[in-house]
Amino acid sequence: MEIRFRDYHSSEILRGHLHMGGKNNCGQAIDVTSLYIERNGKPWIGVMGEYHFSRDRRENWKNELAKIKAGGVNIVSTYLFWIYHEETEGEFDFSGDLDIRAFVLACKEQQLEVLLRIGPWAHGECRNGGFPDWLVHKGCKLRDSNPDYMRYARIWYEQIYEQVKGLLFKDSGPIIGIQLENELVDNAEHLLDLKRMALDIGFEVPLYTVTGWNSRYGARIPVDDVMPVFGAYAEAPWADHLHSQPLSQHYAFYTNRNDSAVGMDILRDHAPDGWRLPYERYPYATCELGCGLQSTHHRRINMSGMDAYAMALVKLGCGNNLLGYYMYHGGTNKIGRQSTFQESRATGYPNDLPILDYDFHTCLGQYGQAREQYGLLNMLHLFVRDFGKKLATMEHVAAEEFVPCEDMARLRCCMRTDGRSGYVFINHYQRMARVKDVFDAEITALDITFPKMDVRGDAAFFFPVHLQIADAHILWATAQPLCTAGYTVFFAKVDGIPARYALSEPEGGSKVIDAPAGLGDGFTVGNVRIVTLDWKHARYLRKLEGNIYVGEECNLYLLDGKIHAIEGGSFSYHVWNDDHFRCVAVNCRFHPAAMTLEEADEPFLPLYEHELHLGGSGKRHWYRITVSNAEGFVTIYERYDTAQIYANGELCADHFYTGEPWSIPAALLFGKECWVVMSEETDNVYWEYRAMPTMH
Repeated sequence: MEIRFRDYHSSEILRGHLHMGGKNNCGQAIDVTSLYIERNGKPWIGVMGEYHFSRDRRENWKNELAKIKAGGVNIVSTYLFWIYHEETEGEFDFSGDLDIRAFVLACKEQQLEVLLRIGPWAHGECRNGGFPDWLVHKGCKLRDSNPDYMRYARIWYEQIYEQVKGLLFKDSGPIIGIQLENELVDNAEHLLDLKRMALDIGFEVPLYTVTGWNSRYGARIPVDDVMPVFGAYAEAPWADHLHSQPLSQHYAFYTNRNDSAVGMDILRDHAPDGWRLPYERYPYATCELGCGLQSTHHRRINMSGMDAYAMALVKLGCGNNLLGYYMYHGGTNKIGRQSTFQESRATGYPNDLPILDYDFHTCLGQYGQAREQYGLLNMLHLFVRDFGKKLATMEHVAAEEFVPCEDMARLRCCMRTDGRSGYVFINHYQRMARVKDVFDAEITALDITFPKMDVRGDAAFFFPVHLQIADAHILWATAQPLCTAGYTVFFAKVDGIPARYALSEPEGGSKVIDAPAGLGDGFTVGNVRIVTLDWKHARYLRKLEGNIYVGEECNLYLLDGKIHAIEGGSFSYHVWNDDHFRCVAVNCRFHPAAMTLEEADEPFLPLYEHELHLGGSGKRHWYRITVSNAEGFVTIYERYDTAQIYANGELCADHFYTGEPWSIPAALLFGKECWVVMSEETDNVYWEYRAMPTMH
C-alpha cells in the first residue's frame, strides 16, 4: 500500500481583521490570526479542559486543578449556570461551592488560565439550559435582544463581573476569554448585543468565543467580533432513537469543522438564505471535543480511551489549533431549594439525565478518578506544548486518496506541513468497528519515504518529517514525539512498529538508528539526546514544572511541591536526571474500604421516585450498604436500569447503568446509614455495551 499526499499550498494569514486581542499590564499580548492564536507575537496552541466548579466541592478544587494541569491542560473553561446562582429572583449566591472568584484564584494558583462561559443560556445538561425557573416564567422572549430579557441578562452579567473584577487578563489575571451564549445558531445580532453589553460592564478580554456549529452552514455569528469554536462527539446520546448510530466521521480526516450531530435535537437543519460561516477567517478551535459522553436514560454510552485519543489526534491532524475538551473533569449536579437542576423531559428537553451524576465518563471522573484517556490525551498535550509554536503554522494536507470512515481496509493518513517540514498523522481506529491490519504500508511525505510498516490493531499516531531540534536534524522517525527537557527529546514507540530514526550527517548523507524502547538513557546526536519510551510508559509520562516523571502504572500530579498519584496507596515513579531515569518509591498507608450489600425491604419511600421509574418498570430492589472505612472506592457490580444511594436519608449518588461497574468513594458513605435502591434493567433503552464489537 503506497500513500502520498496532495501538493501543499500555503494560505494567506490574516491579522488585525477581528475585534479581539489585547495586552495586560505586564506587556503580555494575545492576538488572533486566521490560522492560529498568538502569544507575545508567537504562534501558540492551547489545551482547554471543561471543569464545572459548581458541580464539585470547593475543598476539592485545588487538588483537582492540579490533576487537570498534570494532564497537560493550560486553560480551564467553566460554565456559570444562572439557576445555580439566582434560584430565587434577586437572591444571588456566590458562596461556598458557587464562589467563582475563589475558583478563578485557585486556577491562578495552579498557573492555569480561564475561559468563562457566562451564558446567559448555557445548556450543559442543566435544567432550562441554566435559566432560573422564575425567568422562564416571566413571559418575555428568551435568548433575544428585547428590552425585558436584556435587562435581566445585564443584571446577571453585572453580578458575575463583580465577582471576577480584577482577575481579567488586562489586569494580569488568569481570565483570557469569555464565551457568549451557547449553541445560538441563528441570531448574530443578539450575540453582538451580548458582547457589547459585556464590554460595557467591563468584560474586556482578548478572546470572545461562540459555538460555531450548525448542521450545514455554520452558526450565524457577528463575523468580526467573535471566534467560533467547534465540537466533536463520538456518539449522540441525545439522539431520539434506540439503535446504533452510523459510523462516526470523526475517525477519518474530514476537515469540516462542523459536527452536524451536536445539538441536532434542538438545532435547525439549514439556514434558509444560504448563510455560510467564513471559516477561513478563524483558526480551527474546539471547545467541545468529547473526551467523554454523558449517557441519557434512553441511550447508555461507554467511551474508551482510544475513542477519545484517536478523535483528538484526527482533529489535530486536520488543523485544530486550540484543543478544547468537554467535559475534561466530571462533576455532581446540585439540588436546589425548589427543584433538581438536571436536564429532563419534565423540563421540556428531549433527554432524561441523572439527578446528581455528571461523571461524563471522561478523563477525570465525577470523583477525580483517572481514566485511560487522561494519559493518552496527555501525549498530545505534551507535544503541542513543546512543539506547538511550529505546528501551529503548519496546515492540513490530505492524502492523495482520501479514506472515508466506512473503509476498514486502507490506512487513514494526512499531513500537517509548512512545505519544509511536517508531521504525518495516521489513524487506524474506528469506534464501534474493526479495522483490518495493514501490511507493508509505504508513506511518502515531502521528499521523505518512510520504511515500510505494518499497522495492526487499534492504533493512532503521528511521525515527524524534517524535525530540527538544536543541531540535530531528524529526517524521519517511526516514533511519536512527546516532549523535550533541555536538549533531551522524548519519543513514544508505537506498538508493533520498530522505533527508527534517520539522522542527517554533518558531512552529508544520513544514518538510521534502531532504538530500543523503555526507560533507558537513549542515544545522542550532536548535543541532543533522544529517549524512546514504550507506549505503556509514555501514557504515564508527565512534565511537571519542567521536570520529567514517568509513573509506574499510576497517574502522577504535583501539589504543594510534592509528587502524588491519583490512585490510592503506595506507588513508584521514574524521574529524569539529565541523562538517565532514577526510580523513586513512595510508601503510603492505605486501607481500601470493603463493602457489603444486604438485601432488604424498602426502608422508606425514595425522595426522587420518578428517576427509578424512567424505564417504565415499577420493580425496584433495596440493599443496605456497609463500608469498613473511608479510604478508596467501593464498587457496585449488580445490573440495573437506574440506581440511587441514600446516606442518612439524603440522596448522595445516582447512576444509569452502562454495563460497567459503578464506583463510589467510600468517604461518601462511611459512618452513615446507607441504602442503595435499583430499578430493574429494561429493554426500552439503547445499551451500547450489548452492541460493542468483541475486540472492545
